[in-house]
Amino acid sequence: MRALRIDVPPGERAARVAWARLVEPRDKQALELIERLGAEEALQAVQPEDRLGQRVAPRLETLDVARDVEIARTLGARIVVPGDDEWPAGFASLVDPPLCLWVRGPLELASECERSVSVVGARAATQYGLRQAAEIAAGLVDRRFAVVSGAAYGIDGAAHRGALVAEGSTVAFTAGGIDRPYPRGHDDLFTRLWRDGVVATEVPPGSAPTAVRFISRNRLIATVSQGTVVVEAGLRSGSLNTARTASGYHRSVGALPGSVESPVSAGCHQLIRDGAAMLVTDAAEVAELVGPLGELAPVKRGVVRAGDEHEDAHRAVHAALPVRKAVAVEDLARRCGQSPDEVIAALGVLELSGLARRIPGEGWSKATGSRRR
Repeated sequence: MRALRIDVPPGERAARVAWARLVEPRDKQALELIERLGAEEALQAVQPEDRLGQRVAPRLETLDVARDVEIARTLGARIVVPGDDEWPAGFASLVDPPLCLWVRGPLELASECERSVSVVGARAATQYGLRQAAEIAAGLVDRRFAVVSGAAYGIDGAAHRGALVAEGSTVAFTAGGIDRPYPRGHDDLFTRLWRDGVVATEVPPGSAPTAVRFISRNRLIATVSQGTVVVEAGLRSGSLNTARTASGYHRSVGALPGSVESPVSAGCHQLIRDGAAMLVTDAAEVAELVGPLGELAPVKRGVVRAGDEHEDAHRAVHAALPVRKAVAVEDLARRCGQSPDEVIAALGVLELSGLARRIPGEGWSKATGSRRR
């Protein structure tokens, strides 16, 4: 049987650039053929009669590897393939890894992703969500994490900007070609990412960001980092796909709670309820969830009140003490349901702690300044 004629420059890199032009991301047949034969030989094994050949044939007329390489060079981008130093280690676990990446920006992709967190969420985010995304991103940067996201409106953009404002590293994976930054309303953000961060995509130049490509892009965001945090997400948000993909590849997943009345927090709440995500409220808790053992978040405590350190019986006596007048031990015993001896013992401890005072001839009262604050 005669194979389909596909003319490309020699070499594995050129072959992978060709494959990225000829098939969509995650094409199972193409990936299996490449895994078995290598990208270069796989091109020569495509049969025009089989399904893969039928999918490839219509795109042969637009195949021009030299042009795609030149576009990358003109933009100051580079083409990264498996085996390159810049290929992210996280992709090794993917069953459907990208064929190659177009990468633009001064940061080295693989090294930035070695210690990173993906921060994702709703495009139609609330001010609460935007603020939290930026603060979490800035806090992660302070803890030496790079922030990964998708450069979309809403939470993605806020996360990138929070990292950039904090003068940290941020990585954007897009669903369109490296020459087609999307959304257009983020032109200023892409300018900063190209200057101070890094932008990567698995689709060739000129490719439009379609719904299917967004879903494919999500698996890269989910696996390139050590964990994913969903800040806000509706019940049908693509961010839930990212979170569940991350969980499926044994990455840590966190979700920020919001108002139960907010539809853009409903997805976060569902992830937590399903046990698919850990509830997190700030960057310290995200770092504890995602980072190595020992990166513990500070324990959050309520307001410390007078007497909190004492045992229950002593606190009961303290609560029964009046503020403005003194009472006898017998009266205190009746108030708190303890014996006079138990009350006397408790009063001794409370007096030493500065929480009770004895007024000769009158009895006991709370010490000045010991009332509940």
